[in-house]
Amino acid sequence: MKKQKYAPRVKVTDAAKEVIDHLRKQYGTELMFHQSGGCCDGSSPMCFEKGDFKVSSADVWMGEVYGCDFFMSADQFEYWNHTQLTMDVTQGRGSSFSLEIPLGLRFIIRSRLFTDEELLRLLPIKSGEEYLQG
Repeated sequence: MKKQKYAPRVKVTDAAKEVIDHLRKQYGTELMFHQSGGCCDGSSPMCFEKGDFKVSSADVWMGEVYGCDFFMSADQFEYWNHTQLTMDVTQGRGSSFSLEIPLGLRFIIRSRLFTDEELLRLLPIKSGEEYLQG
C-alpha cells in the first residue's frame, strides 16, 4: 500500500459529506469552509458559497475537505496546528450564517494530535493572501 505524500490537516466524515452534497445540489455552486475560532459558533466550521466569505492575510488555507477549500483564522490556527481536524455534523441549530443551519444541523470539529511521523508529512499551509494570488 502506497503512503500518501501529505498527511491531511482536515478530514471529513461520511455524514458531513452527505450534507455537503445536499448543499452543493441546493445552491448549485462550489462551497468553502472557514473556522474563525471566535466564541460560540465561531469555533465551528462555517460553510459558505465559495467566495462569499472574503479571506485575507489573517486567514490560513489548510487544504481541501471533500473538494471544498478549508480556511481558519491565523490566530486560531496557532492553537490547532498540531492537530488533525475531522469535520462532522450533528443535530442542532447553530447561530451562525453557515449554510447548513436551516437544515437543523451544524458542522462540528473533532480533533486528535498528529503523530510524529504525520508531523513530518503535513500538507503545507498558505496564508489567505497567498491563496488569493494563486
